[in-house]
Amino acid sequence: MVIKVFLASSSGSTAIKKKQQDVVGFLEALKVDYTQLDIACNEENRMWMRQNVPEDRKPTNGIPLPPQIFNEASYCGDYDTFFDAKEDNSVYAFLGLPPPPGSKEAEKADKADIVENGTHAEETNTEVPVEERNGNTHREEEKLQQAADEEEEAQDGEEEEITEGETADKETAGDETPMEEEEAVEEADEAHAEEEEGQEEEEAEVQEDEEEDLEETQEEEAE
Repeated sequence: MVIKVFLASSSGSTAIKKKQQDVVGFLEALKVDYTQLDIACNEENRMWMRQNVPEDRKPTNGIPLPPQIFNEASYCGDYDTFFDAKEDNSVYAFLGLPPPPGSKEAEKADKADIVENGTHAEETNTEVPVEERNGNTHREEEKLQQAADEEEEAQDGEEEEITEGETADKETAGDETPMEEEEAVEEADEAHAEEEEGQEEEEAEVQEDEEEDLEETQEEEAE
């Protein structure tokens, strides 16, 4: 795309000369490729310019004055619209050219896209909640806390099992002790009964012996 600047090299108007110099100087400062087309020395250029300026952009007398700016055959504007674009940092948009990266106009275009599309605006302006930023940390803390709770519950379960086991052993031991005591008492009773039976038998034998002796004594006395 070629930027065409129509100007009059031999214009007698100081104002027109100044405007032409402003446009050309600013384009050179921006390092924009452009072509100067003189309408003062070339009737064809004059006629082409007058025919391609839109009717609604022509002055009341119908004769547009230089400088007039085109991008190929597309009309960009005159000095007044160029000046407004320069003040608004939108010269590249005015010329129909993409702004170079890092330029003020590129940054402005990016902001305009952000506002228009909304997607980037949400990403740029919407603050991410703390919960989402720290979501992984909170999840890890919850997992660690859950693992600690499970471990504590397992330890409590083991302690309860140990306590129940000790209680069961004590109960078993307590059950065995009375049984042993009962057996010992029974054995002692049996031994005592056997002793009493032995004593009774001895007493009966002694009594029989005494009776026999008494009978023998009586018989002897009778004789």
